[in-house]
Amino acid sequence: MDNQYNYYDQNNADYQYGGTQRNAGGNGKKPGKKMPKTLAVIGLALLFGVVSSVTFMTSNVIGSRILGLNDSSRSSSDGSRTVNSNSASLSQTSSVVTSDVSSVVEKVMPSIVSITNMSVEEVQNFFGGVSEQKSESAGTGIIISQSDTELLIVTNNHVIQGSDTLTVTFNDGTSLGANIKGSDSEYDVAVIAVPLDSISDETMNSISVATLGDSTTLKVGEPAIAIGNALGYGQSVTTGVISALNRSASETDGETGEATEDSDAKLIQTDAAINPGNSGGALVNANGEVIGINSSKLVGETVEGVGYAIPISDVSDLIQNLMNQETKTKVAENEQGVIGITGMSVPTEYSQQLNMPSGVYVSEVTSGGGADKAGMTRGCVITAINGTTVDGMDALQEQLQYYAAGDTVTLTVQIPQPDGEYEENTVDVTLTSRQ
Repeated sequence: MDNQYNYYDQNNADYQYGGTQRNAGGNGKKPGKKMPKTLAVIGLALLFGVVSSVTFMTSNVIGSRILGLNDSSRSSSDGSRTVNSNSASLSQTSSVVTSDVSSVVEKVMPSIVSITNMSVEEVQNFFGGVSEQKSESAGTGIIISQSDTELLIVTNNHVIQGSDTLTVTFNDGTSLGANIKGSDSEYDVAVIAVPLDSISDETMNSISVATLGDSTTLKVGEPAIAIGNALGYGQSVTTGVISALNRSASETDGETGEATEDSDAKLIQTDAAINPGNSGGALVNANGEVIGINSSKLVGETVEGVGYAIPISDVSDLIQNLMNQETKTKVAENEQGVIGITGMSVPTEYSQQLNMPSGVYVSEVTSGGGADKAGMTRGCVITAINGTTVDGMDALQEQLQYYAAGDTVTLTVQIPQPDGEYEENTVDVTLTSRQ
């Protein structure tokens, strides 16, 4: 709310500068003859009447123009005047901008969940050995749909990335395990699922599916409310406005705040505070409709109040595709399958310089492996597996944790052409066991 108070204070300051006053004293002029008291009183009375009439008529005209009154909005029975319906929407909008968003929050909060990501990382110790270390991170999700068997939740890909286990905490405090349906690293979107048979009737009655809005109709300056699991402490609310549209999120230097790398994704910029843990949460409008998925913020000593959200309309088709994917459960490590390639990551920043797609560059195909039997060759770039985009080896290996030897996966590959361009193709590869 501080930002909003500053906004209105600034406006008030602007109003204070208009209109200089001039002294109208009569220094240097000779006094005139005195007027008889009776005539003076009569003259003043007439002057007062004329001024009062003009003032009354002027105020009526100005009031009518400001409030939008016309002949059709005046009562013919008792002469009273009523303000048209526009005043109600103005009052409602003003209240949202200035202070009270409790009714909006009350509507949206049952559809917001906290997400805890537990992962296991291999860490090299002082003596050169490797040990496993558990780490925990917090994020937020939005309940967007319910199937016959699952409750579906959308969040950021980076919230669930590298997870060993995912835990969802609902509005009533109940915590349950969740599985990944699908994810997309390019747009930083993921869908996870909680089995309905694990959710009690009491919890089901306390939650709701979010109402999605239309982010294509947003206007700069309209109210924005961010809801999410800030700092992992539980759900909290911050308010602000839509600061800008079609922004490119930037990776920044932590000390200077200067942009070092731009993304192609077009995002909503807002000054509603977005903190660690808010990722995957909802950016909603004054009607309580989800207009964006909170994803990141610009940081640095010279930066303040610059947060980003993914426009919900831009990823609605992608979310639907992820929802339709088969729910993934991890396979035991000794049962996991492999594609049969040696590869290296092609990050986005390098793909533009090298004029090649971002993904996994296949530097070698293992003879007799699944990729070899499927006809894959050296030089192609893997960009997706079963519809889930992969931007490097880490992302590909993470996806392979859900498939056992003998499973068949569909790889999206970019094949180099003689003219230097790449042609997209799909290849069905039967995974083989690890040697």
